[in-house]
Amino acid sequence: MSCVSNQDQSAESSKVWSWSKRLTLSLPIFIIFIALLTSVSNATAVPWNNNPIDQSMETVDSDTSVNFANPQQLNLAQRGSYNVVERRATIDVKQSATGATQHIHILIREPQGTRGKLPGIVFMHGAGYGTAEDSFGDVASDLSSAGFVSAVIDKPVWNTSDANRDYPASAKAYDKVIDYLRQLSNVNASNVGIYATSESTWISSYLLQSDHDVAFQILLSPMVHSPRHSLGFLAAQDFAMVGANPGYQSIVRRLFSADLDLFGLHNMDINTLKPAAYAIPTFVAYGAKDVMTAQVDGAQTIMKLAHEANNWNVTIRNYPLANHVLRLGDEAQTSTPLVDSYENDMVDWAVGVTHGLKQTSQLVTGATITQSIAVPFDLKSRPTLTVYMLVIHGAALIFILTTIIMWIVALIRKFRSLLCRDSRHILGFTHGFGGILILITGTTLATLVLFFSGLAQVVYAVVKLVWGGAPKTAGMIYWSWPVIQIVSTLVVWAWSRVFARLIEVASIRGLLKIPTLATIRDFILKRHRDNRYDHIKDQTLPVISYTRFGKALFVNTTIAMFCVLLLFAFWGLFIY
Repeated sequence: MSCVSNQDQSAESSKVWSWSKRLTLSLPIFIIFIALLTSVSNATAVPWNNNPIDQSMETVDSDTSVNFANPQQLNLAQRGSYNVVERRATIDVKQSATGATQHIHILIREPQGTRGKLPGIVFMHGAGYGTAEDSFGDVASDLSSAGFVSAVIDKPVWNTSDANRDYPASAKAYDKVIDYLRQLSNVNASNVGIYATSESTWISSYLLQSDHDVAFQILLSPMVHSPRHSLGFLAAQDFAMVGANPGYQSIVRRLFSADLDLFGLHNMDINTLKPAAYAIPTFVAYGAKDVMTAQVDGAQTIMKLAHEANNWNVTIRNYPLANHVLRLGDEAQTSTPLVDSYENDMVDWAVGVTHGLKQTSQLVTGATITQSIAVPFDLKSRPTLTVYMLVIHGAALIFILTTIIMWIVALIRKFRSLLCRDSRHILGFTHGFGGILILITGTTLATLVLFFSGLAQVVYAVVKLVWGGAPKTAGMIYWSWPVIQIVSTLVVWAWSRVFARLIEVASIRGLLKIPTLATIRDFILKRHRDNRYDHIKDQTLPVISYTRFGKALFVNTTIAMFCVLLLFAFWGLFIY
């Protein structure tokens, strides 16, 4: 027996709105939705000034070699002057914040056939997790073959990750290794220096502020400014270099405006710009193909701070074919060599400095130092934006997961009803809302997948670029953004039609005449004795569904998809 009489259905059918009336209602709903989402996109936008762009710092000479005056005709060792022997030691270093102890291996390389006290050098790791055995093998051997006692250690990380690295504790750990070298019988305690790369130049700043007896430092692609500014620069520049749509580039601004202190991560805004960090003889090496380091701003800042510390012994070399780690080509490939003359230049400088000689070669040479955009010094943490980001992403995740679970339950119940030949209606959607909900939800989620796919392609291209790969012609990473914008706009229009349809059905039902609590309950939460059509006493066709489960699924899915649209708005998809 049918639960709705043909007479009732005919009556409702006769009241169906014309397409023009539906359009008249859908259009203002669409405009309201678009205005809301556009407002969110603009409210979460972060200003960013890339000017000045295409900065350059001219070098005095293209020759990168390092020479010293040698009036006493000292016998200066060169790279390869001595055979090198290796031995190993271990020390324990403690992280003061947690009390955790790391058992660290030290690989010591020493020259054979030398006499007297030798200079020493300790190598400091960049990002990642390096060990004594797999790090700095070539440059440590180079320096040891020129008369240095070198020490490479397991990177002190304790229980930290790249996100919460303990830089002050790391500085103390490296300083402990420096003290270890100073106590060796064949090492000149007053002539021990450091070799720091990339991320470790933040650590070296802490080290040199506490240990004023470090003799010299070699800095490879130093990350001079704070992590927020350095990494923000890196991401913005590389997104542009791989051809990412400016929409994806705006994601960097929002992401690097996050207040990570809320998560217990306090490294983003550390202040390492201290004159004491550059108060000793310093050799800075850059690669012209480096896509990670702000070289012009970095070099100028280093010289400024060094001069404030009354240190005028700063040598800068820029190698034309080298990447961020001074290697030729993709570092991800095994045995990628260092740029041709870097090893000789670096060793010659270290030998001359440790002998107290005066440099006769120019201080700044090599390829012209360039920088595509400015370091984003106006970038700062935005707590309100961060909280909103957490709320909207958390809400979207919760409602999407809840919706998926509800749809799975619905499918299981439907499958069971088919097996049991049960006439029970699981969802009971009316007025075509079931099909509409599936279609629009699928479209919204497909747009979300497209968004993350495009972003993943950008990140992959940036990683390849950072590792030394050549940028490829922009494809999906450019056109996917406007496609997502168009599809998102169409999804908003579709949802406006759904809400207009709800209003239409409610109007036909007469539920909009007297907006009482009773009519609202009848509109959304109308109760029935059970889910079987044959037992419904009220012959009036429900607006959304006959079943409470269907109504709950509709409401939950609608909220989930609205959260997805707010998520799109947060990342700037509705800025046209």
